[in-house]
Amino acid sequence: MRCLAAALAALILATLPAAAYDGAVVETPSLADQVAAGDLPPVAERIPEEPLIVDLSASGRTIGQHGGELRSFITRSRDIRYIVVHGYARLVGYDRDYRIAPDILRDVEVEDGRIFTLHLRRGHRWSDGHPFTAEDFRYWWEDVANNLDLQPGGIPELMLVGGAPPTFEILDEQTVRYTWPAPHPRFLLALAGARPPFIYRPAHYMKQFHTTYRPAEELASLVREERARNWAQLHNKFDNMYRFDNPDLPTLQPWVNLSEKNSNRYLLTRNPYYHRIDTVGQQLPYIDGIDLTIASGGLIPSKVTLGEADLQVRALSFADAPVLLQSKEEGDYNTFLWPMGAGSAIALYPNQNFEDPVWRPLLRDARFRQALSLGVDRSTINQTLYFGLAKERAVAVLEASPFFDPAHAEAFATFDLETANAMLDELGLTERNRDGLRLLPDGRPMEIVVETAGEQPDEGDILEIVAEGWRELGLKLIYRPLDRDILRNRVYSGESMMPVWFGWNNGIPQPAHEPRDLAPVDQTNFAWPMWGQHFQTKEQVGEAPATPEAKRLLELYHAWTEATDEATQTAIWQEMLAIHAEQIFSIGVVSAVPQPVVASRRLQNVPKEVFYTWDPGAQLGVHRIDEFWFAE
Repeated sequence: MRCLAAALAALILATLPAAAYDGAVVETPSLADQVAAGDLPPVAERIPEEPLIVDLSASGRTIGQHGGELRSFITRSRDIRYIVVHGYARLVGYDRDYRIAPDILRDVEVEDGRIFTLHLRRGHRWSDGHPFTAEDFRYWWEDVANNLDLQPGGIPELMLVGGAPPTFEILDEQTVRYTWPAPHPRFLLALAGARPPFIYRPAHYMKQFHTTYRPAEELASLVREERARNWAQLHNKFDNMYRFDNPDLPTLQPWVNLSEKNSNRYLLTRNPYYHRIDTVGQQLPYIDGIDLTIASGGLIPSKVTLGEADLQVRALSFADAPVLLQSKEEGDYNTFLWPMGAGSAIALYPNQNFEDPVWRPLLRDARFRQALSLGVDRSTINQTLYFGLAKERAVAVLEASPFFDPAHAEAFATFDLETANAMLDELGLTERNRDGLRLLPDGRPMEIVVETAGEQPDEGDILEIVAEGWRELGLKLIYRPLDRDILRNRVYSGESMMPVWFGWNNGIPQPAHEPRDLAPVDQTNFAWPMWGQHFQTKEQVGEAPATPEAKRLLELYHAWTEATDEATQTAIWQEMLAIHAEQIFSIGVVSAVPQPVVASRRLQNVPKEVFYTWDPGAQLGVHRIDEFWFAE
């Protein structure tokens, strides 16, 4: 493997340690009958010629045994997608030290930070047994990404550098190359993400829905049968590798979905063609299947205490930790507390694109945001809800990052009502009504509507404490819970004044990690959704950044994408973090909140204390649940 060139110098493309493996393979017991009946080839023919050999001893884990079904709960049918997140089969992925290493790919060569040659594993197959080859990459690039019927917005933004797409080449059946005119440091990071771009498709399956490959009359008949508007909608309906709710769609993930869309219970079985094996020749995953049952979020903690789940993290919060710990003997499970790796466990986002013309200038004024932050009693929140175990901070990186700066973490994070009141007075907000509420310039009382998806049980309690502090500032907080999709749509359209979400996804960044959370480049950043839309749609939708600070962050983001050395990347990160510490674009409350993770005592190789974070890490993904196994 070649070393990464200067553009990726800070991101080590890790070479997996050589594992002691003699070449022998062991048939998976649960598949033995299918092999004997001729319905499946033997394991030696199912795995790639060069499988990914996992040395469990190198990570302090034990070699496991096959078998068992892992039970867990989800709160809605769409959460089946978390099998893709947590299964974490990626072209390249993060290892446990958050370095990039080949996974589905056998190797990656990077030249000048802009030429990426991807080497597939010879003999690798999709879950239905069809070969996984360069054709699957060609199909996505030529027939999906460059097809305006399927991609009305044009080529995905990730595949553009300076507005230019790559030159795509097929070198042979197992090798493809992407060549950009300039370095593309985001490319491998995206491929390793919690929600990867999937720059390949099972072409043999998807071609039946594509106008290029199926006779028009047949395709039109299928469109009518599936009640689609046209062939493109039909294709996109079945092209759902992330949603994972089409049991007919082949996959490369460790488990295969067997259940239809919108089921109340999802059953998954092992992928017989999975590409990873251990050092004694056992094909992963160790666990044969997964049983995901839909239950009310409020009932899941109780079900867990009764021992009805073998592995549970979703729908659990720190508020559940006492009862989970108290009932672990009865439920025969262990409870681990993994610190969250986000920049803040919860944050309020003054929406600088809020549609109200009177509120908008205030929300864009750093002094107003700073005053709001000073009005948050983080100590009471920490002691009351987290037993003092969380960090009372602004949105900032954590100690595990080389960019950690106590001054940034503490910026405007003290509870100082006197200073906050003085700052609001200096903004000219001195008039009050008979109830003591400050008045806006147009005479309306200053009522701050805080909207939330309500998915974290702690949010209501946190916002009650925030409301008490802000009431002392002459501000009224109105709490409005909404469905997640409704909340997002309101934020994106400028209707939401101050949504609540997590702080930065990546609270443990390295120099070569993309500073996407810090710049107005994504509508999902609730501080500036329309500025993010403007970037994502190549200026077709949304608005251009309107403040000097946002414009500077966008300049720095572009500079990072063009950086050719770690020193430059580091300097960019540091300036961006300093801007955020001063500007308080989002109001953090606490960070490093412990996330309960419940695992059956029979379940082995579950880490005791690691970061729980969306990206990098894919929550459970980086911890490789395909290596978990049952002791019985």
